[in-house]
Formats: sequence, C-alpha cells, structure tokens
Amino acid sequence: MKHLKLLSILFFALVAQAFSQTDKQTTAKIIADKSYIFTANTAMPMANQDVSQVLRNLPGSQGGGVINLSGAAYDFTVTPDSIVAYLPYYGRAFFAPYNPTEGGIKFKSKDFSYTQSKNKKGSYSVNIKTKDLKSENYQMVLTVSEKGYATLMVNSNNRQPINFSGILSEPKKK
Repeated sequence: MKHLKLLSILFFALVAQAFSQTDKQTTAKIIADKSYIFTANTAMPMANQDVSQVLRNLPGSQGGGVINLSGAAYDFTVTPDSIVAYLPYYGRAFFAPYNPTEGGIKFKSKDFSYTQSKNKKGSYSVNIKTKDLKSENYQMVLTVSEKGYATLMVNSNNRQPINFSGILSEPKKK
C-alpha cells in the first residue's frame, strides 16, 4: 500500500511538471533579463453590463466575460530596450482613434519604467509604465507563476481596464 501511494504521488508530480510552460530557472532568467514574450490565450474585459450584453449576443458565446483568443497571434514582447504590444481590446473606450485599424492595444515603446518583485510563493510581479506614446500611455501589471503562466492587466486613461491570461516564453533565437 505504501508503494502504491508513493507511486501515485510520483506520477502526479511528473504530470504537473510535464504540463508546465517553463521551469523555475527559465522563468527566473527571462524575467531578470527583461527578455520574454507573453502570448495571450484569453481576454477578460472588466465586468460591465454593456460589454457582457454584447458578448452574450456574439455567435458561439456562452456569456460571461472571458473571450478565447486561442489561435490568434496576440502578444506582448519585452526586451531590455523596448516593449511591443499587439493585443485586442474589448470594453468601453472613452476616446477612439479615427482610423479603425488603430484599434486594440498596439504600440511600441522605448521609454518606459520597469520594476519587478518576487513574492513569498515564488511568483513574479512586473510593473511597466509607458512614457513616450502620443495618444495614451499604459500602465501594465504582469503576474507570472514559476511555471510560466501569466496574467497581464492593462490600464489606460482612455479605456476601461482589461486582463489577459496566457503564457510566458523565451524569444526565439535569430
């Protein structure tokens, strides 16, 4: 009986490791190096009645506030000298661009503040504030687990906040 219990614990530990995005060392390295890509899998507009009503009316929607982004190439790339965002936006914008192709959260910033911290449980919190964008500047909080799963919260003066869930990965070597 003891052997069966030990084998089942070992099995679950191996399965948990197999499903993780990165290992602890890789996550720590890419956060410290400021060199990673956050790939968004879901978007969660901050709950508000208008957005929820529109989401309920979309084909295939099950209601609620989570939008599946699987299969789309929405990402947020951080390097030591720049930040590039290509993310969708769902929610209320208080100021909209004239050009409809400029919607979403799309920018490249070279002037930004970047602070990071590690909590007691091993997850990381990264705060980023852009300073050089013409139309609006963003404040982003990226929370990353040791295994590479992450949540990105984006705030702006001109829009309601939105959260994204996804994974963190190393940039591909060129």
